[in-house]
Amino acid sequence: MNGQRTFFYQVGTFAVGNRLLDPAMRAGQADPDRANALTSGHRACQGCGEALGARYVLDAAMRATGGKLVVVNATGCLEVFSTPYPETSWRVPWLHSLFGNAPAVAAGAAATLRAQGRDDVRVIGQGGDGGTVDIGFGCLSGMFERNDDVLFVCYDNEAYMNTGVQRSGATPPAARTATTPVVGDRSGNRFGQGKDLPVIAMAHRIPYVATATVADLRDLEAKVAHAMSLHGARYLHVLVPCPLGWGTASGDTVRVARLAVESGLFPVFEAEHGEVTAVRPIRRRVPVADYLRLQTRYRHLFTPTRCDDVLDAIGAVAEDNIRRYGLIEHRDVEHREVSP
Repeated sequence: MNGQRTFFYQVGTFAVGNRLLDPAMRAGQADPDRANALTSGHRACQGCGEALGARYVLDAAMRATGGKLVVVNATGCLEVFSTPYPETSWRVPWLHSLFGNAPAVAAGAAATLRAQGRDDVRVIGQGGDGGTVDIGFGCLSGMFERNDDVLFVCYDNEAYMNTGVQRSGATPPAARTATTPVVGDRSGNRFGQGKDLPVIAMAHRIPYVATATVADLRDLEAKVAHAMSLHGARYLHVLVPCPLGWGTASGDTVRVARLAVESGLFPVFEAEHGEVTAVRPIRRRVPVADYLRLQTRYRHLFTPTRCDDVLDAIGAVAEDNIRRYGLIEHRDVEHREVSP
């Protein structure tokens, strides 16, 4: 997965170096003829990271498959804001499934196409962290065990945003949600709970597992393209900040996602058959407080008094990620940078 090294230049205008790239190397979103799989007219909140993530992923997949793609979508925020009956914002063959069985339905779609001899048509399943990490966890594990020819994408906004911002298995420690309030000596979600689903997916030794964010478009597109070049079960976990649930400014979605990576709290990597093959190194490390301070779900850690003990504990999580994946210095795996 080698890419052309990209340099961006500021020349006193809004022109950027993307124009200097070979056409084949330009981001899919720079192509005026992109699929625009999730088009305008949906009802997502302003600055919705999930809407960005879904459009980026599916446009890249449509590009990689020549438009021969079927999408299965779990119930959740993405489904609700994009398909208020009788309208839809999808421009791909799209099936709405239940909250918990989207991986099974996607596997069934792939099996049906295979039985029809349609090996040229590929299948993507997708859902939020609630439908993936929690409610759909069993079906997803079964899809992995059978090695079904499906790429499943989790758009992780770290809570059940559509139903009122309740805690999910992907909610990080100390985050305030409707079900993890800041009361007495409880400072939000407890430490040590939840699931690290990318690691669980790796434990199934499926062909491909990767993490990405909406802050690095070229990295995300490259991972989708690589996933679609493979067959068997594949999993992509995309961090998609939610302005409503996280309490961030609608214009800070990309910035917050970038800080999650640069602080070490969200490691970006690739794995094949259970082994990490590439990591995105941290370029300019920032304190975890710089990331948390932008989100009102962590306001209790800074006011009325600063909770240094909790911040230190969150910092320890970042340190563990940095050590585990070699995010600052690593000699055993490739450091592949797709974006500038």
